[in-house]
Amino acid sequence: MKTVAALALAICLAALPAVAQEAATASASMLDANGKDVGRALLTETPHGVLITLELAGLPPGEHGFHIHEIGACDPAAFTSAGGHYSPEPHEHGFKSPGGAHAGDLPNQFVAEDGSLDAEVLATAVTLSDGPATLLDDDGSALVLHAGADDHMSQPSGGSGDRIICGVIAAD
Repeated sequence: MKTVAALALAICLAALPAVAQEAATASASMLDANGKDVGRALLTETPHGVLITLELAGLPPGEHGFHIHEIGACDPAAFTSAGGHYSPEPHEHGFKSPGGAHAGDLPNQFVAEDGSLDAEVLATAVTLSDGPATLLDDDGSALVLHAGADDHMSQPSGGSGDRIICGVIAAD
């Protein structure tokens, strides 16, 4: 009887759908040019890219360029330590560029009049897993919000101006 019960249990377990592995996650504490914490970005691996959830406050209202940068460093005040836009493939900048876009090119973000930014952005050309487009490579990656809007075409960075917010992406 024990053998029949064990066999029945094995058949039932085999019939269950495979349990999905827990999605890889990462986060970034977002800092302004004075080193003040202005919020957090949460990153979650999906079957279609990395979902970036932003919860920020104390920002200048308006439209701002938003990108993933190639180096996981955010030295205030200019944040140039983050390097250029993340681009594991040799693409130009911008959604409107025939030679674009960088993997780190993302849509502009709109900060509310109260200085808050709550948004979700899907970065379809990157991953948190191992591979050529991982954000968690040896030198890391960073999220950067710029002073102005990205025109999605000007080289090399869309004419979006100074880097005003930066956060180093770290695996959770």
